[in-house]
Amino acid sequence: MIGCKAISIPLEQNVKLSVAEGGLVEDTTTYRHIMGSLIYMTITRPNLRYASGVVSRFMQTPPKPHLDVMKHILKYIKHILQCGTFYETNS
Repeated sequence: MIGCKAISIPLEQNVKLSVAEGGLVEDTTTYRHIMGSLIYMTITRPNLRYASGVVSRFMQTPPKPHLDVMKHILKYIKHILQCGTFYETNS
């Protein structure tokens, strides 16, 4: 995901996720690992709480569209890592 394009919103508007969508993710351990990292990031980045909460509802058997939403969140994280506040030493 390093070479991906950054996105300015964490979750698309009116996204509806359900268990019946698409096939299941082949590697659920990677999905759960990324999800755990997202939940850990919510401590310092509260703007990720809703998006990570939506994706974490289906950790037992995650469908492939949920992985796409998770990748969307990772692209948003790439965007917010580039943002920041700069304080000059003279002010």
